[in-house]
Amino acid sequence: MSIYQTLIRSLRCSSLLPPSSFAATGRSFSRRFSSAEEAASEETEAEAEAETETETEDEEAEETPSQPPPVRSYGFSSAEEAAAERRRRKRRLRIEPPLHALGRGPSAPRPRPDPNAPRLPDSTSALVGNRLNLHNRVQSLIRSGDLYAASAIARQAVFSNTRPTVFTCNAVIASMYRAGRHNDVANLFRFFFNQCNIIPNIVSYNNLINAYCDAGCVDVALDVYGYILSNSPFSPSPITYRHLTKGLVDSDRISEATDLLREMLNKGHGADSLVYNNLILGFLELGNLDRALEFLNELRERCIVYDGVVHATFMDWYFKNGREKEAMESYQDLLDRQFKMTPATCNVLLEVLLKYGKSLEAETLFDDMLNSHKPPNTHAVNSDTYSIMVNECFKLGKILEAMAVFRRTGTKQGSKPFAMDAACFNNIMGKLCENGLVSDAEKLFGEMSTKSVMQEFTTFKIFIEVYLKEDRVDDAIQMFKKMLFETSLRPGMGFCDKVFDELIKNGRLEEASDIIGRMGEKNVKPDPTSYEVVIMGLKEAGRLDRIRDLLDQMVKNNIAFTPTLRSFLDEAFGK
Repeated sequence: MSIYQTLIRSLRCSSLLPPSSFAATGRSFSRRFSSAEEAASEETEAEAEAETETETEDEEAEETPSQPPPVRSYGFSSAEEAAAERRRRKRRLRIEPPLHALGRGPSAPRPRPDPNAPRLPDSTSALVGNRLNLHNRVQSLIRSGDLYAASAIARQAVFSNTRPTVFTCNAVIASMYRAGRHNDVANLFRFFFNQCNIIPNIVSYNNLINAYCDAGCVDVALDVYGYILSNSPFSPSPITYRHLTKGLVDSDRISEATDLLREMLNKGHGADSLVYNNLILGFLELGNLDRALEFLNELRERCIVYDGVVHATFMDWYFKNGREKEAMESYQDLLDRQFKMTPATCNVLLEVLLKYGKSLEAETLFDDMLNSHKPPNTHAVNSDTYSIMVNECFKLGKILEAMAVFRRTGTKQGSKPFAMDAACFNNIMGKLCENGLVSDAEKLFGEMSTKSVMQEFTTFKIFIEVYLKEDRVDDAIQMFKKMLFETSLRPGMGFCDKVFDELIKNGRLEEASDIIGRMGEKNVKPDPTSYEVVIMGLKEAGRLDRIRDLLDQMVKNNIAFTPTLRSFLDEAFGK
């Protein structure tokens, strides 16, 4: 078949299709285009409906609980279903916002603090980093007895980038109070908290109140108490009332102390045993036993467990007035209650028993304390407990027994030995040196290192003084150098002056000048008076070259010249 005939046949076959097939095909295409247009128009209408029916849908959302969203497929069977799905998604976003909208982003602005809110004192979380290092340095100076340097460092730190915390300020103020320097307590409080704008806490106010009460300025202390009530964001503590009631009782104002006790109870504070004890002691000293017993009964009603110091107060008063029977009955009444007393309470009872010759009862109480010592759950003894018993043995001349008491531990199952601290070692070593047993004290000094007990300034001071007293100058120099150059301890003010003076008197001028020169090269800077002692000694020996070196060192370390040194400088080097 030719190509021409094939083309004609194909055209004839296509011409056999009816016209209705072309119409059907056109209608199918037109239906597809029209359905697409309808879907687009319905989508536009659906969005409009979603915007106009917002309030209705919100009400429906409040009435009907939210349901989990249906699983979304990749296609919809109709445009109505697609529009309905969009409406559901918008409705759900209005009811439940996305999770990222609930959290605060790191770059979101923080709410600004209320400028009218009262400022609060530092918390313990502020005592970190450089501020903690400053606090530890100040505490080390306090323990070494150099209160002047501790105060100076804390005051200078106020003007640096490392401002002291309220805890550092309180430590310096409390050390001044313990030293009896009440004026310095008030001046430092004014400097830190009024001038330098550090916020005090209740401990700061308690130190100030205690200093004023001990100095006899009870009215000023009451003014401080009133300031706490009206201006501070915290309330007074029971310790505040202890200091105030004691000050009022000591000033023969016991009626005001009683009113203050009632005020403490009305403000919701608990019945503090030591506050009651102050009033009981005041009435006992006035001879009003009945009134004192009334307060004791009131304390028993308000407090199931109370401090045994109250019983020690009654015992001491009974013993003084020759009523030994009542004293021991009060003591037995306390034991029958089987309170778990703190070491401080038991120590007061020990002192009263030993004071009036009740050695057997004191020994029994001491043994019970040792047997009850089960750290970390129960602490029944402390270093003061051992010191009280050791001192009593030395008082009676029983030195060997004192050493046995120092080594004594509990015998009851579960009891643990007390970990001696430096204060306990210092006490017994000082007593041994006073009784001429320096070799035994030196053995205990070596034992401190083996038991990891930190040696304090008092430890070295005991031996340096006894060595100088016994003309053991070489041993004194060795111990003095060990304290200065092998430890981080700082000698107390005036102690170095005394040592340098003794060395010069014993003909050890070279050692004295060498030690003070090495001190100037380290962080432990000597006091101007120490330089004055050594330079005056060098002056008598004609050692102007060595004097010039020490003067250059003073200038380098910014150490002020005393008036004596300045006049000597003008006289010796004026030409």
